[in-house]
Amino acid sequence: MIKEIFIEIPSWLGDAIMATPAIDNLIITYPDAQITLLGSFVSTQAFQGYPNIKKVIVDDTKKSGNRYKNLISLAKSIGKVDLAISFRRSISSKFMMFFIKAKKKFNYRRLTKKEIHLCIRYNDFVNKVLNLKNEVGDLKLYFKPFNYGKPTLGINPGATYGSAKRWYPEEFAKIAIEMSKKYDIVIFGGPSETNIAKDIENELVSNGITNYQNLAGKTTIPELIEKIAGLDLFITNDSGPMHIAAAYKVKTIAIFGPTKFTETNQWNNPNGEIVTKNLDCAPCMKRVCPLKHHNCMKNITAADVLNVIVKLEK
Repeated sequence: MIKEIFIEIPSWLGDAIMATPAIDNLIITYPDAQITLLGSFVSTQAFQGYPNIKKVIVDDTKKSGNRYKNLISLAKSIGKVDLAISFRRSISSKFMMFFIKAKKKFNYRRLTKKEIHLCIRYNDFVNKVLNLKNEVGDLKLYFKPFNYGKPTLGINPGATYGSAKRWYPEEFAKIAIEMSKKYDIVIFGGPSETNIAKDIENELVSNGITNYQNLAGKTTIPELIEKIAGLDLFITNDSGPMHIAAAYKVKTIAIFGPTKFTETNQWNNPNGEIVTKNLDCAPCMKRVCPLKHHNCMKNITAADVLNVIVKLEK
């Protein structure tokens, strides 16, 4: 009988959200089980309001002292569980999981080298180790969408992974300026992306645009989710916020350059579109363009995105 479950979720916000169909299937399969959730501060914040989660632990074992001693202490603090599952492949996760006292224990592993979506990978892993046949459902987040009161376009010029994933601020600004006639504009971004957001804001101001908000560096993760969930249209790089929009089926244009959209594009969003140039050098999966030209992003223009907006608005 599975009554106590320990789950380690991915550290990246987007990956954690892509694990939600698999986690939701675990909750459906074991409806009476209580879950202890472990993850980064950012990823665990997205799981507020989740059913069956009795305890959330933020992994701060890197902060001070010997990390491996900290991981042992963390594992022992969890106590005995019936099932322990990690959605991470790192050495530190395997080490920590070794010390978890569980009747059944499973470390995440890729079951195929084929290019398949990460949501499918995570769900297939859970199905395999627990001998289940659950289909991959929608992304699940439990926050109420913000009510803007007016048609609102969000732009997300950042991407935590690296500069190679970022489209150019001046191109985002062109979109915002053009669309400001129909939509209020909201600029999103994390604490490390405020300079990029400010560049866009400066362009808006210099063009006389006043119906905008710059929220970069000003939102908590729950606030970010609520604000994105309430948008009418969202323009974004491949990033955590892109997956938030997918969970709420927001009309979204996702701009892809060096990453594999076959694996990390929005999951089950019928209102999502991709803009990419499919260059021979892509996807390189690098944080910074190794060829120095960054053409996978540089060749994408505001006009390309505006054309897709017309399609989405029909």
